[in-house]
Amino acid sequence: MLKKHPISRAVASAVALTAGVAAYLPAHGQGDDWQLEEVTVTAQKRQEKLSDVPVAVTVMNAEQIDAAFANNIEGLQAMVPAVSFRKGNTTRNSALTVRGIGTISFSIGAEPSVSTVVDGVVLGRSGQAFGDLYDLERIEVLRGPQGTLFGKNASAGVVNMTTKRPSSEFEGSVEAQIFQDDEYSLKATVSGALTESARGSLTVLDKQFDGYVKNVFNNQMANGYDRFGVRAMLEVDVAEDMSMLFIAEKYDAEDECCTDLELLPSGRNPDSAAAPDSNGIVNDKADLDLGLRKIDHDLTTETDDETTAFSVQIDKSFGEYEFTSITAYRAWDNTETREGDFTSIAGDSDQPVFGVPFQLHDLGPQEWRQFSQEFRVASPVGQFIEYQVGAFYWNIDSERSFTRDASCQNNNGQLDAAMTDYANRTLTGTDLTNALADIGAFTLSEGVTCNANDIVSATAYMETEFDNWAVFGDGKINISDDLRLLFGLRYTDDEVSYTHKRVNNDQYGRRGVGVRPTTENTNFKGSTDETNLSGKLGVQWDVNEDSMIYATASQGYKGPGYNIYYNFKANGDDSAPISEETSDSYELGYKYTSGNLMLNAAIFHTDISDFQANNFDCSDGTCITRLTNAGDVTTQGIELDFTWRPIENLTLFGGVASIEAEIDEFNCPVGAANCSTRSGLDVPFAPDLKYSLMAEYVIPMENMDIILNGSFVHTDEQVATLPGNDGTENPAAVLPEYDIINASIGFSFDDDKYRVTLIGKNLGDEEYVTTYSGDNFRYQVPRDAERYYGASFRASF
Repeated sequence: MLKKHPISRAVASAVALTAGVAAYLPAHGQGDDWQLEEVTVTAQKRQEKLSDVPVAVTVMNAEQIDAAFANNIEGLQAMVPAVSFRKGNTTRNSALTVRGIGTISFSIGAEPSVSTVVDGVVLGRSGQAFGDLYDLERIEVLRGPQGTLFGKNASAGVVNMTTKRPSSEFEGSVEAQIFQDDEYSLKATVSGALTESARGSLTVLDKQFDGYVKNVFNNQMANGYDRFGVRAMLEVDVAEDMSMLFIAEKYDAEDECCTDLELLPSGRNPDSAAAPDSNGIVNDKADLDLGLRKIDHDLTTETDDETTAFSVQIDKSFGEYEFTSITAYRAWDNTETREGDFTSIAGDSDQPVFGVPFQLHDLGPQEWRQFSQEFRVASPVGQFIEYQVGAFYWNIDSERSFTRDASCQNNNGQLDAAMTDYANRTLTGTDLTNALADIGAFTLSEGVTCNANDIVSATAYMETEFDNWAVFGDGKINISDDLRLLFGLRYTDDEVSYTHKRVNNDQYGRRGVGVRPTTENTNFKGSTDETNLSGKLGVQWDVNEDSMIYATASQGYKGPGYNIYYNFKANGDDSAPISEETSDSYELGYKYTSGNLMLNAAIFHTDISDFQANNFDCSDGTCITRLTNAGDVTTQGIELDFTWRPIENLTLFGGVASIEAEIDEFNCPVGAANCSTRSGLDVPFAPDLKYSLMAEYVIPMENMDIILNGSFVHTDEQVATLPGNDGTENPAAVLPEYDIINASIGFSFDDDKYRVTLIGKNLGDEEYVTTYSGDNFRYQVPRDAERYYGASFRASF
């Protein structure tokens, strides 16, 4: 079990930090010439000051996002201590966790626990948000259940992204970035008035990268990308009390990514130049070759993403009441090509598996089509009761096919079973009788073998549809100028349906490694529905003009689903629905805002019932995962984040999260021997301690400004998978702790019309992994797990 960091330690740290900062604060009203700008958020779907919002929320503005020089959420999440990222081979298999809670699943019939929202539009799958981020105004990370306003897949939290609106004056910018290893990015933006009542903007992005992993099989680089995106916005004042916002986006990404690296010995090709320098598992600890950046693959792992999105937002005033409508359509096509045997010599031998390496290659295209509609009415502010009421509808259709080409498997009489079935399907009379009397002779007469170089395949055709509608209300009662009661309620209706048809493509119906034989073809369909009523109650008290305390009790809901994946069981075990996941959360928060300091702190405790989680199953010769209602989980801890400007040109940003996300009690699978409840063990991607510190210092000079930026992020040791049924933790699944230091120095000219920046990433050259992928040797190593440098040039007009 991993070593815990008690909440008391975090409380002490938070108090010490707060006291230390407070010791340097000027009296209220002093230092006005270097006060912080007021931060406005839409965490409660109306514009409010961050200091007034009774929610644990971390905000990154455009300047912080730009200073991080991060491609996407994977890079930015490091700056938010309560958030972790599970990187998969493809965007559709990656996931976010908040406070240690998230859904990690390959199933197309499951939904995330962390909702991602872009300009008010809820994304059906988090993977849609894992592409490049550009033209952002801010990112808000809301922690804990947010279902009252954001819906069913916000039971762990929300990542709320807002892009820049068109400006009223003509302006634009061109930005180029270049990094080592032939990585570059070009972005151009224009924005301004089109008429007296219309404003528009257009942003174009083009990026390329050769990659940072060398494939010794073909001497080419892997884990690179080629991406292009365009985003257009049109904002029209239809009338004095009515506006419309049109947003259209097209984004294409061809990523030779993300291949797993063999950081522990697999034994599959020990003589390869890409074999790890590792002793394997030593004294229950994995000896990871963290410096390895080589693979030996005869198939390139690739992900192709195509996103098309369109939305219309209408804002209309009816007296003092505000009406909002958001209509959106999104299409997302994701194609995964995966090297699954992780060696270039697999499938070459005329000997049977598993004495020789086996081939396993996957191809899985998938299409998502999403339509959503939301209506909201907001009451005037400043009244005795302030509220929002609304209705939401959401439909997602998904189609996926998945083909696996793999070595034939005959380590337990599987060929005889396949040929027996083949004879029964194709022969009659005496021919059938003779074949069944001596199935070995019949197999020889057909010239059929089942060795590693006999490649067989099967294809699964899967469809799912999610239909969801909800009505909701959220508000507060202003008992006095300083005291408010908080309330919220949401009624949700869910319907989920699926079809699954798997066909063995081999003439003889032979079994392969991870390929089901003809006798296990599938043809299933099913549907389930669920309703839920969840709510929120709380109190908010303004201690004085600078500080506020709030306490809330809220419920989370994550809808039902199905375990729809390639190796769906032919006996129907996977046809049963996965029940809904619910949570009860309690939070106490404190917010302080003065001229040069913003401080937010929260203590929380959340109980999750029927936690939807994956378990590894290696019973079929290759490891797969199955989604289940694993049991009950608790997450609790303390979080602190701040922005502080101690002197005129220095700004500090920081945060710390000390979290215990543990299993209360897990269910034992039917028939499992030596099974444990696994009580007290960690859930995946929930580091006990994570903290970050960022700083920006501006040095004014006669003809330019020098802008110094730096950041430090610490992430504790964490596990990447659930413990086994017997309660043991796999040493290979333990991800070591790591520290990252980034820095940049910028030179700004002519009131920042021109800026040149020199960038250093991971200056300590810290080697680390972000994901254990399975098989006791496969890991994801990010681009940022080594030191590299770059430069940026931006011109504004």
